[in-house]
Amino acid sequence: MGILLIGMSHKTSPLAVRERFSLSCENRDHPLDRIRQMPSIREALYLATCNRVEVLVSAAEEAEQAVEEGLKALMAERGGISGQELERCLYTLSGAEAVRHLFRVASSLDSLVMGEPQILGQVKEAYREAVEHGVTGILLNRILHHAFQVAKRVRTETGIADNAVSVGYAAVELAKKIFGRLDGKVILLVGAGEMSELAARHLLKQGIKSIFVANRTHARALEMAEQFEGKAVVLEQVPEVLKSVDIVISSTGASNYVLTRDMVAAALRRRKNRFLFLIDIAVPRDIEPAAGDIDNVYLYNIDHLQELVDENRNHRLREAEKAEAIIEEEVGNHTAWLSTLDVVPTIVEFREKIEGIMKAELEKSASWRHSLSEMDQRHVESLMASIVNKILHEPTACLREQSRNQNGKAYAAALRKLFKLER
Repeated sequence: MGILLIGMSHKTSPLAVRERFSLSCENRDHPLDRIRQMPSIREALYLATCNRVEVLVSAAEEAEQAVEEGLKALMAERGGISGQELERCLYTLSGAEAVRHLFRVASSLDSLVMGEPQILGQVKEAYREAVEHGVTGILLNRILHHAFQVAKRVRTETGIADNAVSVGYAAVELAKKIFGRLDGKVILLVGAGEMSELAARHLLKQGIKSIFVANRTHARALEMAEQFEGKAVVLEQVPEVLKSVDIVISSTGASNYVLTRDMVAAALRRRKNRFLFLIDIAVPRDIEPAAGDIDNVYLYNIDHLQELVDENRNHRLREAEKAEAIIEEEVGNHTAWLSTLDVVPTIVEFREKIEGIMKAELEKSASWRHSLSEMDQRHVESLMASIVNKILHEPTACLREQSRNQNGKAYAAALRKLFKLER
């Protein structure tokens, strides 16, 4: 049996193509229902996320070409695209390359944001569905569990998931450095753009108490406030609201400063000098730079956040080199295990033959063993089993070792001939 992987990702296909596969999953049969019916396929995994669609199967090696063509035809059908259009987006991997790719995917080395944790959960969910559909066996079970172990090892032994690599996460990281904990804090969004919304989402996950939203278009402020279960205010209320918030995220695109130094200073006096964290992600800037000179005010603009993001991304890239080394080691371990499968049938038959000889001899001795006590009979049987295990140990260990050195088939053939193993 061989391993084959066919797929597409954000690296090889546009979003418009990946969207078709996502939509095709709605109100339709699961792809595994079709895959399990294909000739020569024994085991299968179907992984579909917003950034990738991949099929991993084990199939007879001599049928690999037919299996590949069948899977491509199925993907083209489900995506509603031509085979020619699909071919431009696909990659096909087999054997150790397929295993290496799966290990990298599960470890988030192949993700759009390297180090993100969601992909491992998505792989586990795809495996759960494969188990439920009854399309897993010895190969995929081993590969998937190995992939989970590799992902855990990468996350434990490297810093690939450390530090923020998006502006939103960078804002959270900086806020945590200032406040220590964010639970119970209050946010003011000035402007209801996409970047400020994303930053607010990240902050809200940290247990923020409440949120105010101010925007030039009040209807948009009401819409976002409802989304975050917050309160909408008009821009003229911002100076008043400043006295009760801890974090301000501003992104209006206004031509003049929305928050001036004097406005912030006045608010700080009424706040009894509590820390105020200002995030200005507007271009041109919304907050007068001089506001950052006030004691207990921490002002960061888009360049500060981007510098942090770039620094952290470089850190992850350095950690990725360690992760790649771990994956290479684990791919070698998997390949070594896989090579032993060729000699397993011979080992099983060898054990069955030797144990069969032992049982036959015990049956021949039944007449005189009847005179022994029940305990003595058990001692005899235990002694025979121990002798058999000692006889089997060295040849079996040698056969497994030689299989890792690519000599397993020759040694297995010799063992079969010496002991006349017929199957």
